Amino acid sequence: MSYFCRQQGNNARNNQDIERQFLKNGGGDSVKETTARKKILDPRKAFLKRWNVGFVLSCVIAVSLDPLFFYLPVINEDKKCIRLDKKLWITAIILRSFFDIIHLLHIILQFRTGFIDKKLLKSGKSELNTDAWKIAQKYLWPWFLFDIITILPIPQVVTLAIFSEMRGTKSSKKVKFLNSIVLFQYVPRVSQIYLSWKKLITNNKKFDRIVLVKASLNFLLYILAGHVLGAFWYFFSTQRLAACWHKACDQNRSRCVGISFDCDHSFGNLSFINDICSLNSENTTSFDFGIFLKALQSGVLESEDFPQKLFYSFWWGMRNLSSLGQNLETSNYIWENCFALGISIFGLVLFLYFMGNLQMYMQWTATKSVKNWDKVRKKMKSSKRQKQQKIMRSWISQRGFDSTIKSEIIRNIDQKFEEDEDVYVENLIPDLPPDLQNNVKRHLCLNLLENLKFVKDNGLAAKQQLLLKICDSLKPKFYKEHCYIVQEGDPVDAVFFITEGTVWTCTSSSNGGEDSQHAERLEKNFFGEELLEWVMKPSSADMYNLSKLPIYSKTLKTHTKVEAFALMASDLKQIWHSNLSRLGPEGLQSHAASRVQRRWRWHRDQPKTNDAVVESKEPSILQRI
Repeated sequence: MSYFCRQQGNNARNNQDIERQFLKNGGGDSVKETTARKKILDPRKAFLKRWNVGFVLSCVIAVSLDPLFFYLPVINEDKKCIRLDKKLWITAIILRSFFDIIHLLHIILQFRTGFIDKKLLKSGKSELNTDAWKIAQKYLWPWFLFDIITILPIPQVVTLAIFSEMRGTKSSKKVKFLNSIVLFQYVPRVSQIYLSWKKLITNNKKFDRIVLVKASLNFLLYILAGHVLGAFWYFFSTQRLAACWHKACDQNRSRCVGISFDCDHSFGNLSFINDICSLNSENTTSFDFGIFLKALQSGVLESEDFPQKLFYSFWWGMRNLSSLGQNLETSNYIWENCFALGISIFGLVLFLYFMGNLQMYMQWTATKSVKNWDKVRKKMKSSKRQKQQKIMRSWISQRGFDSTIKSEIIRNIDQKFEEDEDVYVENLIPDLPPDLQNNVKRHLCLNLLENLKFVKDNGLAAKQQLLLKICDSLKPKFYKEHCYIVQEGDPVDAVFFITEGTVWTCTSSSNGGEDSQHAERLEKNFFGEELLEWVMKPSSADMYNLSKLPIYSKTLKTHTKVEAFALMASDLKQIWHSNLSRLGPEGLQSHAASRVQRRWRWHRDQPKTNDAVVESKEPSILQRI
């Protein structure tokens, strides 16, 4: 037992020594480094992406809330004094502070957000830099200073200072300086929206969503600009009215002794101000309020109804921003002209920027619609291909091809599909190579040719090479239901072999002055035997050139969809000449001599017999081949 206890104690001491050695060798630093790395955030993760979207929206809302401070002054025209809207003041302070806290949290996150080194990114490595000191160095200049200027409580402090200067009876140049400070902060605050938005679209590769949101954001910025300009117009209107009061007091110093324009401490008779600060535009001796006269005449500066002031000023800002300030009639006051000039320039820039992005959005929409149409077209094409392949395989299986021909047909048609070529699957033969076409036609038509009564009666069934040539010369035809193939009285320019479907043959005849019609159903047979019979006649004067064709005695009309093969007269002529060339000169002379001898013997032995009887017994050249 004692040995076991000593052994356990030794093991414990050894473990402690190992842990101490690990800490001496830098194990503690590794733990600290691991802990530090856990605190660094990856900008590619979902949390920071959602935060950046929320931060952009908070920047837009914060800028839209800043003009609330410009609606704080309320004019009392009767008492010639200015008071502060305390309810609006408290509301504006709370809202501004809330969004400043969000901005402050964003600043803290910047010190905890890693970045990807651009040099490594160019070499193809997208490693996240988690060094806290390098992150701080990257953010401190100039972005940290930029963010600090953005959240400085300038409107909260400066508007009160301006309000204090306006309540005094002496004119002060401090108001202009304070106005410039308020305007100055709008530059980084509006720029913050643009920079945050640019960072957002850089990290988000879904361009389709970006374009849609960007178009909406541009429109929102246009509305926001009208809102801010309307608030400035209200605020500057109160300042111009106070400037007029100050001018009146400068001209009548004795009447303004001990008087304040603060409504909480206002007393005394200030009616003399009306002579100088008349709101009648026809009074040429009065103070020229320029573009601010409308605000004074409308009574909006005296109203305690905040929505009324807000929407009236907002409408003024939107109207003049949209018209680029063309309707503004300014006075000779330099800062008023600068304000009007700024409206024109700012409106033009916003309009061009908005129209440019709108055009980009329309192009994106058109491109997207084309892509969607391509997807629909490909889907429709894929569905069509599936139906075509189904029909093709059904067509192949119904014809009973052997495995070799079947595989060759499928391979060739699939290749056509891959090459994006249209295939008429109900009649595949024209899309096949010539050799494969001949094999298919022989498979479909050779047996039909051999079993035809006309072929058997004329001894052509045994002439295999001739039948194969006829099969190779056949032209595949496909007809829809209820359509005419040929009509009675047309020249017989082809013989039709029906391999699939049903056709009707109709003929009309006249017996004793009465017309009669006869119809016959035809399946897996041939039509146009007039051409074959005409060729088979050895006495035909045109059998060498086929210049005069016989006439169809029947009309051929489809009842269902019909698959047929046509032996054209021109092809038959070519077969005719090729077979004549096989006989040679001696064969032709023998055939001619035999025919002359038969005719002479007939005239000698049976002078009264019809020539047609002898001619019918003479074999044709095709029979001799």
